[in-house]
Amino acid sequence: MENNNNRRIQIVKDAEELAEEAARQFIAIGQAAIAAQGRFTVALSGGRTPRAMHAHLAAAPLCDQLEWSRVFVFWGDERCVPPDHPDSYYKMAEETLLSQVPIPPANVHRMRGEDDPTQAAADYGLILQNFFQLSQVGGPSPENYPRFDLVLLGMGPDGHTASLFPETAALQERSKPVTANYVPKLDSHRITLTSPSINRAANVLFLVEGEDKAQPLHEVLEGEYQSQVYPSQLIRPSQGQLTFLIDQAAANGLKKS
Repeated sequence: MENNNNRRIQIVKDAEELAEEAARQFIAIGQAAIAAQGRFTVALSGGRTPRAMHAHLAAAPLCDQLEWSRVFVFWGDERCVPPDHPDSYYKMAEETLLSQVPIPPANVHRMRGEDDPTQAAADYGLILQNFFQLSQVGGPSPENYPRFDLVLLGMGPDGHTASLFPETAALQERSKPVTANYVPKLDSHRITLTSPSINRAANVLFLVEGEDKAQPLHEVLEGEYQSQVYPSQLIRPSQGQLTFLIDQAAANGLKKS
């Protein structure tokens, strides 16, 4: 395991062990946050790996180790589809985690993928402003961005994270906590937290698995800084812990693995 200032690289055997370890870290961060401040705020992500992590969180013994009434759930990004659509990140989380644990519905704050993307992003910014009691939403001051206890992230084979895709407009956004992002290669819009929002978090946990991630992960962690090409490089929390939890297949491209 590498620990470089506030960046930690943790390599596990396979995808199953990754899901188990991610769930354990989720619980540990949640317990610490509740003990310190009476609540745990987490931004979830979509994809295959979080689904497996959710299964561990929703089952004993981990399910019983967190006071779910004090957990407040948000999302790092969302596809522009209704909440009952098969592609909805909210739907995946609802089916695999939220409906399986005793979390109050009022504690769940989804991005409205069925609305106009620009309006949905603005509305989510106001939700964050009100919940985190920000003096204003966005702008030059870090205090105008939410401080999540945990932001969960994945990484695509192109080096994107959340819905911060290579060479898209959202990579330049520094005045808003949430933005709509048009992704030309997908010919679709996404709603996503911006890098300043993610970088304000107390903990950022990347879940990276599979051999198709080996080359981009090497570029992100060991290559030149090219955040327009590998947007995951934008994630550098200045006052938080950044952890890359990686299976061996994804770690095979790392020189230090």
